[in-house]
Amino acid sequence: MAGCVFCGIVAGEVPAFRVVDEPAGVAFLDTRPVFKGHVLVVPHTHLVALADLPPESLADYFGLVRRLAVAIEAGLGAGGTFVAMNNKVSQSVPHLHTHVVPRTKGDGLRGFFWPRTRYADDAEATSYADRIRTALPTDPA
Repeated sequence: MAGCVFCGIVAGEVPAFRVVDEPAGVAFLDTRPVFKGHVLVVPHTHLVALADLPPESLADYFGLVRRLAVAIEAGLGAGGTFVAMNNKVSQSVPHLHTHVVPRTKGDGLRGFFWPRTRYADDAEATSYADRIRTALPTDPA
C-alpha cells in the first residue's frame, strides 16, 4: 500500500535491519526498541489488524512469531520475551505487526509503559539482527 512504511520495508524500498523474510512474514528490528533486539513481525500483504489476517495464514504467521521468540531468547541470552500486538488503537503504523521484545528479570518494564532506546549505530543493530537470525529455529514445529 502506498505510503505504508512497513509495506516499503517488505518491498525492500525502505531500509531495515531484517532478521528474516519468508512466506509467513518479514521480521525486522524496531527502530525505537523497548530493549535492543525488539523485533517486529509483519505479513507480506498490507493488513491493518489481526481480524484481517486470513484464517489459513494464522498458523504460519504465529509460527514465525513463536520461532522468533525462541531465537531472541537463544540468540540474545534473554530470560524470556514479551509478545504484543495492538489492533487499530495505538498502532503507530496501520499495518498488522507483532512485537517480540527480549526480557530479563528486573529489566524495568512495567505494565504497558514502554520506554524506548536506540542502537548506538548501524553496526550494533546489524549485530542484534544477526544474532537473532542465527538462533532462529528452522523447524516449524
